[in-house]
Parts: sequence; structure tokens; C-alpha cells
Amino acid sequence: MLEQQLTGRRFSRRAWLAAALILIVIPATILFGVFVLDDRKYYFISLLIVLYTMIPFAMVFERRKPQARELVVIAVLAAIAVAGRAAFFMLPQFKPVVAVVIIAGVCFGAEAGFLVGAASGFVSNFFFGQGPWTPWQMFCFGLIGFLAGILFKKGLLGKSKLPLCVFGGLSTYFIYGGIINIGSLLMVTPQFSWQALLAFYATSFWFDVVHAIATVFFLFVISQPMIEKLDRIKIKYGLIDP
Repeated sequence: MLEQQLTGRRFSRRAWLAAALILIVIPATILFGVFVLDDRKYYFISLLIVLYTMIPFAMVFERRKPQARELVVIAVLAAIAVAGRAAFFMLPQFKPVVAVVIIAGVCFGAEAGFLVGAASGFVSNFFFGQGPWTPWQMFCFGLIGFLAGILFKKGLLGKSKLPLCVFGGLSTYFIYGGIINIGSLLMVTPQFSWQALLAFYATSFWFDVVHAIATVFFLFVISQPMIEKLDRIKIKYGLIDP
């Protein structure tokens, strides 16, 4: 049996490491790319984020050797998110990525949620276009998946449609939209100002609303059948216990 990620109110060593990487190291790396590398090395920064993400995820298997089928399920979820984003390319912001990432976090844990989110943002941008926005998207997608896993483990987020839809809509609008707008401002100018940030929030309002509605819609439609199938796969093959 794997070490529990969260026990009562205490975080495990793996959870503390994951939180430090996601909340401190990855944002610092993105800002390093913005201010020191002048947003010119976004491939390098994106690969660093993937590497950081793999560290706590690999610690899931610190007491045993991972089976290929465990890693395949995570890869398939990332592929579904990428394919879903590509399938709805004609509808700006109306994408299922956040919904799939939340489901991954709930079913397989916070580390897997972040990994699926970061990988989805990186890989899908080979179709949509890589750029200095890629690390920001990777971080935002991954952070939502990480929070979904943490909240589910703490019993604050259930598997039913209503809590998933509420969390999905709010996290897409406030976390993804909020952070991406900061990133957009820093891509235009390294000189931060509240007036400019408010202008970005105002101009992106409807895009963020559409993105949040899309997440709610896809969670309402696909969350229950996907979670049921993933739970059966976990039981049948004895996969990762988040």
C-alpha cells in the first residue's frame, strides 16, 4: 500500500515536495524565463516544468517498481486532453482540457493531476503553436489538477457532478484566467502595473467566462462515465492509489 498523500491535517513528504515545486519552484522558473531569458527560451522552461512535475510523481513509486499500465493510463488521460483541445479548435476557449485534468487529479492524485495538466498544455501547443504562453498554460492546467487531487483527498471535493462542476467553473475562471492574464501582461511588458492588469482582465472577461462554461459543460457530460471507468480500471489492475 502506498504512503498516504495526506494523513489527517498533516502532509506527507511527497505532498510537501510537490507543493514546493508547484507553488514556488515552477513559478520562479517561469519568471526566470520572463525576466532573465526575455521569454526567448520557452521550450527550455517548458521542459523544466515537465521535469519538475516528474519528481513528485516518481515518488509515488518510491517503494515499488511502477507497472507500465499505470503510466499508460496517465499518458492516455493526457492524450485525451490534447485530442479534446484539438477537436474543438474552431471554438475559442471552449475546450475540455481542464475537465479532463480535474478528473485525473480526482482519480489518480494531485501529482498525476498536475502531470496530466502540464503535459497536455505542452503537447497540445505543438498543434496550437508554442510560445512564451506555453509555460503559463502548463502551470495553470497543472495547478488545477493538483488542487483537485488535494481537495478530493481531504474530502472537500466529491466525485458527483455538482461539486466537480462548481470547482471546475470557479477554478477555470479564477485560477486559469487569473494567472494567464498576469502572464499575458508580462509577455507584453516586464513593467507590471495594476492599471494594465485590470485592462487585461476586462478584455479577457468573456473569454474566461466561455472557458469556465466549457469546463462545467464537459464535467457535467463526461465526469461520471470517465470516473466510473477509471475506478474500475484501478480496482481491476490495482493501479495508483492517490
